[in-house]
Amino acid sequence: MNLLFPLGLAALAAWLLPLLIHLARRHPYTPLDFAALRWLRAQIRPRQRIRFDDWPLLLVRLLLLAALALLLARPALTGPAPVPAAWTVVAPGLDAGALRGGADAANWHWLAPGFPSIEQAPVPGSATLPSLLRELDAQLPAGTPLIVHVPDPLPGLDGARVQLSRDVQWHTHPLALTAERAQAAPPRLRVQADAPSAAQHWVNALQRAWGVQAAPDTLPVDALPARGETAVWTRGEALPARWQAWLGDGGQVLTAAKPAANASVLLRDASGAPLLWQQRVGRGRLLSLPADWNVAKTEALRDPHLPRALLLALQPPAPPRLGNALDQAPQRAALPAATAPVREPTAWLLLAIVLLFALERCMASSARRRTAA
Repeated sequence: MNLLFPLGLAALAAWLLPLLIHLARRHPYTPLDFAALRWLRAQIRPRQRIRFDDWPLLLVRLLLLAALALLLARPALTGPAPVPAAWTVVAPGLDAGALRGGADAANWHWLAPGFPSIEQAPVPGSATLPSLLRELDAQLPAGTPLIVHVPDPLPGLDGARVQLSRDVQWHTHPLALTAERAQAAPPRLRVQADAPSAAQHWVNALQRAWGVQAAPDTLPVDALPARGETAVWTRGEALPARWQAWLGDGGQVLTAAKPAANASVLLRDASGAPLLWQQRVGRGRLLSLPADWNVAKTEALRDPHLPRALLLALQPPAPPRLGNALDQAPQRAALPAATAPVREPTAWLLLAIVLLFALERCMASSARRRTAA
């Protein structure tokens, strides 16, 4: 045990106060002279010893002052703290019930935003698995064992192996890699129903080059594309107001109209001339391919590299975010040596002071009653 403020022990000098009080309040002895003993030779009085009345009360008062002095000195207990209960987190998509079996679900949580209990539904979010692990590692007390169940292959990688402040029990569970997860589907184009036949023919050829066998659905004149679709505006004039609102709300439009002055060049043709412009409109994106969308009239549309370039422009390839889960087991970061945890028993000292004060008041009242009697 260490003292964080040793000068607080100077309060022990207050021990003199109850000692002096008890010496001053000793029972008085009044001498009485007897006539028969008046003429006797006076003898030397024996030395009187210091005696304290109510020594149990004195002891309690001294203990109370000692506890107060110890509280001011702030004692601290050092040493290993009790190890907290282990935390087990399961990545969404795994069968948490089968993994847990008959184990207690008290410290089983989803590896999802907020780390809800395994009995609750995980809250969807955009946070990746590595970022969630780092957040959980920062929240858990030091020394808490961490058990992690993840799928294999592991999604949501951010390019750097996770480093945590603790060792992790890493359990991987193989999952089948579906075709939808292996390769994202090309964007779905929606062309106007009243678009020129030559433009519709080129859009159909573009979709077939992307591997889409079915022709794109035409869009009724008074309808708007659905969320996640790419609208195709084949006219040379500006978009109507309702299309502008849909675009600003997060839509994507490929148009044949001329680009705005603040649009940036996104793609060039074989000769280096600008071919495709990009412009941000609210939360949406407007792609301008100003030309007559007729393959027979526009040489740039006959370029064999154009379909792939447009595909990358409409849907940029996502960085590789799947990896072998065994190879992505978190590493323990090289952190400076942790100091021993310090625990101050302040609550216990306060409880002892309250109890001693109550006992002292009870004993002092009894002593006064005896004196009065």
